[in-house]
Amino acid sequence: MSRFFSEKYSALTPYTPGEQPQDMKYIKLNTNESPYPPSSKALSRASEASARMHLYPDPECRTLTEKIAELCGLSFPQVLVTNGSDEILNFAFMAFCDEKHPAYFPDISYGFYSVFAELNGVPYKEIPLCEDFTINLDDYKNLEGTIFVANPNAPTGIALTLSEIEKLILQNPKSVVVIDEAYVDFGTESALSLIDKYDNLLVTQTFSKSRSMAGARLGFGAGNRELIQDLNTIKYSTNPYNINTMTMAAGIGVLEDAEYTEKNCKAVMKARGYTVKELSKLGFSMTDSKANFIFAKHSSVGGEKLYRELKSRGILVRHFNKPRLCEHLRITIGTEEQMQALVNTLSDILEGR
Repeated sequence: MSRFFSEKYSALTPYTPGEQPQDMKYIKLNTNESPYPPSSKALSRASEASARMHLYPDPECRTLTEKIAELCGLSFPQVLVTNGSDEILNFAFMAFCDEKHPAYFPDISYGFYSVFAELNGVPYKEIPLCEDFTINLDDYKNLEGTIFVANPNAPTGIALTLSEIEKLILQNPKSVVVIDEAYVDFGTESALSLIDKYDNLLVTQTFSKSRSMAGARLGFGAGNRELIQDLNTIKYSTNPYNINTMTMAAGIGVLEDAEYTEKNCKAVMKARGYTVKELSKLGFSMTDSKANFIFAKHSSVGGEKLYRELKSRGILVRHFNKPRLCEHLRITIGTEEQMQALVNTLSDILEGR
């Protein structure tokens, strides 16, 4: 770092994105993207919108926000559209956390939570998951701060039920509870239905996974009007034009093509089931993932060795160096053909070929 870098950030450990090597063509199963391209309606709307790039985008994202609100059974003031769900999460750390209101989240979860806490100078506590990687709700009682829970969790893919989410909210009436639903469309019930019931619930979602828009950066948060008003204060104090014109238009197109999104989610879930079945035959054990990835561990071969062998053969998966995670691989679910290639390659590796 330079001699001008502020001391307040000198100890910051930035988030590490999934690798994007360019040395060869890979089957890319490491960053939880959709294996399917965006909806043709999204592409058409984005193309039309490109002619307006000389003008600032609508800071309210009025049309897109209204469509999201309708999808969620909410009203316009209950939704805030952001530059990916990372932005709404960062806004939540800024708006609802401080010295008197620390952040709480699982010790194994989305790696950006601790980064956002440190970036914003927020004290935080990581609550250990159980040995089977599940959340013990009794560890989340009367926490006077802000609670962040990814549902399904990452990288485990394990989900809480809606009744468990409601219990978490009821146990913490003095806290904002943030439910990060990046992977909710692959087999988990959303907590959006609870928003009108609880004023301390914020739900975040993304267009990156099920809606095939990872490269466009689009997400949103939903909650009661007062929470969203708080988050809008942060937005309009940082970047009022946070969604570019083409992304906004593409988002509208995606929502107009719900059948395409649903078809892709079903295909991913089918491929996930196939992969779990086939990897089990090869000696892998896996968590009960409800996401577009699986979390797998082999009975006799280490995670890092498998990761390196797969990479050398043109398949990227995600490996983590944390002690409780290092023997596992997080494997994004791709197309059926990609998952067949993964299974065949792992079979070759395990047989020493």
